[in-house]
Amino acid sequence: RNLRRDVEAGRLTMVDPDAFAPGRNLAVTPGKVVLRNRLIELIQYTPTTAQVHQVPLLFMPPWINKFYILDMQPKNSFVRYMVEQGFTVFVVSWKNPDASMEDITFGDYMRDGPLTAAAAIREITGSPTVNPVGYCIGGTLLAMTLAWLAAKGGEQPFATATFMVSLQDFAHVGETSLFMGESSIDFIERQMMERGYLDSREMSAMFSLLRSNDLIWANVVNNYLMGNPPPAFDLLYWNSDGTRMARTAHSWYLRNTYVENNLIKPGHIKLVDEAIDLGRVEQDIYAVGAEKDHIVPWDAAWRITQLTGGRVRFVRASSG
Repeated sequence: RNLRRDVEAGRLTMVDPDAFAPGRNLAVTPGKVVLRNRLIELIQYTPTTAQVHQVPLLFMPPWINKFYILDMQPKNSFVRYMVEQGFTVFVVSWKNPDASMEDITFGDYMRDGPLTAAAAIREITGSPTVNPVGYCIGGTLLAMTLAWLAAKGGEQPFATATFMVSLQDFAHVGETSLFMGESSIDFIERQMMERGYLDSREMSAMFSLLRSNDLIWANVVNNYLMGNPPPAFDLLYWNSDGTRMARTAHSWYLRNTYVENNLIKPGHIKLVDEAIDLGRVEQDIYAVGAEKDHIVPWDAAWRITQLTGGRVRFVRASSG
């Protein structure tokens, strides 16, 4: 019955779909949307302490997945933990693209994402600066944004920057290199040309193949051979709650990072009329790498500390 259900649905069920739901037992830290535009909703979380730190935090998660990776169940919510430590926390929730957004550019993600969010946060809190935290591709965007601001000159809204399992130097991408060759990216671009976006199932299939023992064969044994119900695991639920990729922005990202590795080459990337150079970034940098991360190898996550001009610190975590 489990096998027949999945064959009819055209997918492998990795998690009990009824065990979790955002707003019920995931993403339940109190907060509200304080800004909405064509690409983001900006969430401000309700403080729980009598006093808060002066400088607020802005979390930029990847738009490859949903924002609530940072706000899972109350027992393992990073957002809840940070709020309890007295921080004013903001999180970007990215819009899930459809075909109408196929012409959205990476520059649009920068302007409507971190730049717009930072302006709103400074107005709301009265703080002259914001401490940004970029997670995965959100960290890649953050690095480009800091370099763009350095090239443009003028007011700097961002202070100390944290990068969580994030790539800037794509010379060493670990196991994802299996899917990022020229022919693979040509195939992805053809798919996006047909739909206007990259469907979440293609992304999910690639990540599942990278962890086939955990994400494919363990489920084959449990669901089909043993006839058990799928497990109730919050992280797998989040992993299955996929998003689409806007065609123009995603194609630009793949070619300028995985194919040509242009971000580490001064002046090779131009965003919104400015050629960027990571070497001009002067913010203090705190980077986190995870030993078991299959997408961002830990020994690649620390490269941001060599590419920028600020003081740096790197932490190698034991799990990811």
